[in-house]
Amino acid sequence: MEKESNSQMDFHLYKGTWVNTKAPHLYNKLSDAECKALLKRGGFIVRNTYHFDLPRESSFWFVIKDSFGGMDELSSKTRNQIRRAFNTLDIKIINKDLMLKEGYKVYLSAFEKYSVKSQIMSRENYEKMIENTPDNYDFWACIDKNNGHLIAYSMNIIKDNTCHYLSMKAIPEYLRGYYPFYGLLYAMNQHYLEEKKVHYVSDGARSITEHSNIQPFLIEKFKFRKAYCCLQLKYKWWLHFIVMILFPFRSLIPFSSVKAVLNMHDMYKKCNCI
Repeated sequence: MEKESNSQMDFHLYKGTWVNTKAPHLYNKLSDAECKALLKRGGFIVRNTYHFDLPRESSFWFVIKDSFGGMDELSSKTRNQIRRAFNTLDIKIINKDLMLKEGYKVYLSAFEKYSVKSQIMSRENYEKMIENTPDNYDFWACIDKNNGHLIAYSMNIIKDNTCHYLSMKAIPEYLRGYYPFYGLLYAMNQHYLEEKKVHYVSDGARSITEHSNIQPFLIEKFKFRKAYCCLQLKYKWWLHFIVMILFPFRSLIPFSSVKAVLNMHDMYKKCNCI
């Protein structure tokens, strides 16, 4: 039996793609042999990044924040919206019980504002997902002070002394007036960067589908930045063949899943990495 390298052990299969499970500053470039070994075990694509936080721009990046400047680093308008959030909402870390009781309503409502429709989990699968989250997950909540209901939340993963803001959801009608994301982000940035002293907080890699405006929002309003890196892609031989054929016609492809792969390939080609 072929022995796995340490690099391969850091990967897991997600929707047909092998992705790294460690914090991105710990990623290394995989050898061709390591990519082939992963694809032998299943899946269709290996997606990896390396050279995290390049000193030059590239076509792929992670959106991170590695310092906390308090209210002083923010615009007057953003400061006012944060204060409004704290006046109308209780913003705090919660346990799974409230997520199981009220989280699905928030999750379902949040999809109303998405321009690209993703597959929505059933209540049963959502609750299983919450119940099975490991101990390194934090749940943050925005609770309406008037009625005690959950109106927004964030699921965060803490690993390798970093924090990844995995999923932020809010009931759309609360976005104006209550400004839950403003309060959440300020409170979480302060908690992780100033109090817990993590290396950085992250909203993850550049969006492939660009169905959400959260990353430009984080950069503009909360002084997140792009940590540029190199993108590595390897395909099953037959998928590589299909990508090469379809790539010149990517702007004409109507299927979102196919378009996402072709967009990712375009980013890979433009990275200018060795």
